[in-house]
Amino acid sequence: MIGWSEFPYFASVTALVALVGAVAATRERTRRMATVALWLATAVMGLFIVLLWIGLERPPMRTMGETRLWYSFCLLVSGAFTFQRWNYRWIPSFATMLSTVFMVVNILKPEIHDATLMPALQSAWFVPHVSIYMFSYALLGCATMLAVYGVVAHSDMDRAVERLLYGGIAFFTVGMLTGALWAKQAWGEYWSWDAKESWAAATWFLYLLAIHLYRLNAKSRKTICAVLVVAFLSLQMCWYGVNYLPTAKTSVHTYNK
Repeated sequence: MIGWSEFPYFASVTALVALVGAVAATRERTRRMATVALWLATAVMGLFIVLLWIGLERPPMRTMGETRLWYSFCLLVSGAFTFQRWNYRWIPSFATMLSTVFMVVNILKPEIHDATLMPALQSAWFVPHVSIYMFSYALLGCATMLAVYGVVAHSDMDRAVERLLYGGIAFFTVGMLTGALWAKQAWGEYWSWDAKESWAAATWFLYLLAIHLYRLNAKSRKTICAVLVVAFLSLQMCWYGVNYLPTAKTSVHTYNK
C-alpha cells in the first residue's frame, strides 16, 4: 500500500522529469519532447495522489501537507497545459520551480495522515471545492511570478499574465461558489465572514483589480505587478495563514494544520 513515506521517491521522479520538460520547452526544436515530459511528470504526481487516496480511503485533501500536494500537481497541470496550448516557453520553468518548492516542503515536513474525516468534510462538495481552489491557486501563482519576472527582466509577459489571470480568477470564483453551497449544507449559512472567507474575498477583489488595470491600460506594469504581489500574499493568508491567527480556534474552516 502506497503511503506518505513513498512520497520522496515519486517527488524526485516528478521533479526530474518536469525539469527535463522545462529545459526542453525553451527550444522550439524540442517542443514535442517538452510536452511529453511535462505531462509525464504530471502523470507521476497524479498517480501518487490516486494511490495515496486509495491507501487513506479518503480524499487526500484534509491536512496542509495534502493541499500542498495538490498545489504541486495543479502547478504541473497548468504549466503543461499553457505551454501546449499557447507555447509560452518560460511557463514550464516557473511551474516546475514552484511545484518543486512545495514538494520539498512536504518532504522536509512530513505529517501524520489517517483515514479520519470530520463530519463537515464528508460532503459531495469537498473534493470539487478543494481541487478547483488548488487549480486556481496554481494559475494565479504562475501569473504573479511571470508578472514579477516581466518587470525585473524588462520582458513583455502581459499576454501570458492576462490569460493566466482570467483562468485563475474564473476557477477561484467557482471555488468560492462551491464553498458557499458546501457551507450552506454543513452549517446552514452560505457565508459567515470568518477569517478564511474574509481573506478569500480580499484576494478575489485584488486579482479582479489587477485584471481591470490590465484591461484599462491606465497604470504602469510596475503598479500592476505590485497589486499582483499583494494579491498573492493575500492568497497565502487565505490558504494557510489564517490557521495561525487567534480566530483560527473558532473558525469553521480549521480542520487540521
